[in-house]
Amino acid sequence: MTPRVTEFLQITSPHEVSSELRREMVECWVTVSNAGGAVGFPFPPVGFDQVAAVFDQISTGLSPQSSRFLVALVDGTLAGWLNVRRDVNPLIAHWGTVHHVQTHTGFRGRGIGAALMRRLHDLAREEMGLEQLHLAARGGTGLEDFYGRLGWKEIGRWPAALRLGPGDDRDEILMVLEL
Repeated sequence: MTPRVTEFLQITSPHEVSSELRREMVECWVTVSNAGGAVGFPFPPVGFDQVAAVFDQISTGLSPQSSRFLVALVDGTLAGWLNVRRDVNPLIAHWGTVHHVQTHTGFRGRGIGAALMRRLHDLAREEMGLEQLHLAARGGTGLEDFYGRLGWKEIGRWPAALRLGPGDDRDEILMVLEL
């Protein structure tokens, strides 16, 4: 039987991240990164302390107006998470960016990523008042197909913007979702 997301947590303040949740989110990020996931650490292996330092920087900036975590739980176990941010500058405050979308490797292929993105759509529109979401995806991983199935549109590419190794240059794919 395919597990379903049983709960979404929306975290809008650094004080809402318990030490246990921090540990689980960082461990998820380490696991996903070391499995080759395009979540911000392109050169595995990464360790807990390295990822925790970046996680703590993001966590410190959480606020209802500008940055949130969305966490998916299955039967109380962390199955995936993402970060959505917006710039409060009135010129661009109508759109946000999505970062670090990840499904724990133990939950891959079970619809967790799609469920996170569907919940994000509603959260961004209804709770944050956003009109668009933007993201950048690493080419060569099939992510543009995943996001495309969820209504995202490719709006451009930066050819060979990402160098993962000698002879392994990837496009950065720019995508938008109208809310």
